This record gives sequence, structure tokens and C-alpha cells, in this order.
Amino acid sequence: MSYLYPIMVNMQGRRCLVVGGGQVAERKVHSLLQAGAQITIVSQTFTDYLTHIGSRKEVVLIWQSFDETIMLGESHKAAPYTLIVAATNDALVNRQVYEAASRQGQLVNVVDQPMLSSFIVPSVVRRGKLVMAVSTGGASPSAARKIAQELDTMYGQEYESYLEFLSDVRLIVQAKIEDMKARQLLFKEMLEWDVLARIREGTFESWKDELFTALENESAQSVIMAFGQQA
Repeated sequence: MSYLYPIMVNMQGRRCLVVGGGQVAERKVHSLLQAGAQITIVSQTFTDYLTHIGSRKEVVLIWQSFDETIMLGESHKAAPYTLIVAATNDALVNRQVYEAASRQGQLVNVVDQPMLSSFIVPSVVRRGKLVMAVSTGGASPSAARKIAQELDTMYGQEYESYLEFLSDVRLIVQAKIEDMKARQLLFKEMLEWDVLARIREGTFESWKDELFTALENESAQSVIMAFGQQA
């Protein structure tokens, strides 16, 4: 048995093709737009939402049935589609999309058909920079959603502020300390700080301001070790 290879893809500015104009396509398009993708949507009919966003510069609506030549782009000069999604309610059309994409060596997802997909989309919980993805490899999407709901409860909105904080401090430390091993030791020290409790208690912002002021004026090593004793 082979296993799926999990990756996080930077979709900013990348072209994607979604075949279908219903509610399932809506969900796929919404997620791709959140990731910054450029999306072409092909269907004979579209939901009100898809029709509305068709006026956005990053969205192109093609009002027709699926044709393999669409995958080649305008005049065959456009960049190839990074991802293709078949999201129609017609199994025959979805298979046609899969077969066309496969012939051209392009990554394709056929909604609810993992056996006809070269990639599948996991259930996702987002907290800013923190992204938690759950997949059962198509074995049970319902189980994946259930686990994602459990993660949604376990990891509250405070994790968004927490990850932003860690990212900001990391950049400061990288700029001030050249030695990689020394930086790694400090990053490990920072993970021992009970920052989440401060966020929940409402004392985080003042504490963070104090920390950043100290980092601007003093040695990063000494500041982090000193604040670690307070945490």
C-alpha cells in the first residue's frame, strides 16, 4: 500500500481550473481564493455566489460544458493549471476531467472520488499561520471531519496570536544572532513560555510590548533567558 504525500502548496497567483458551477464548486473556489489562486471556472450554469465573484480579476467564468481544450489555456500560451478540480454532479463529466488531466500529467481532484484523484483535499482547521489538516486517505471523509472538529475545539483562536508572536520574535532573533545552534536553543526556550495563558488572561499585549522593547535595546540571549524566568 502506498501513502499520500502531504504537502502545503503556495497557491498565490497560480492558475487553477474548477469544473462545475454548483455548491460543491463554491466551496472549492472559496478555499482556493483564500489561498490567493487565479481561478477559471467552467460550467453551463453557476450559483449566485459564483456569478457574483465572476467580476473579480482573479476569477474567470466560462459558460459552457467541459472541453479538454480548456486545459490548454488561452491560445495555448497561458501557464498550465497548477491544480484541476472536478466538482460537477455528473459522474461522466468528472471522469472526463480526470482522464484529460491524467493525459496531460496535471494534478486533479475529483470530488468524493479519491480513486480518480491525484490529490485529495483534507479537512482543515485554521488559526492564522497555524494550519491543521486531517486526511484519512479517502477511507472516511466523515471521520476526518470529526477529528477536525475535535481539533477545532482543542485549539482556540488564541493560537493565531500565539503563532504571530512566535513568528515576530523568530525574525528578530534571526536578525540579531548569526549562530544557528544558538538560535535553536532560544527558540526551544521560547516554547516553554506560557504565552497562551497570558493571551487568555488579557495580559499578553503589555508583556509583549515589554519584551520587544527589551529585544531592541539588549542582547537577544539575555532578554529571552530573563523573560523565560518570568514565564
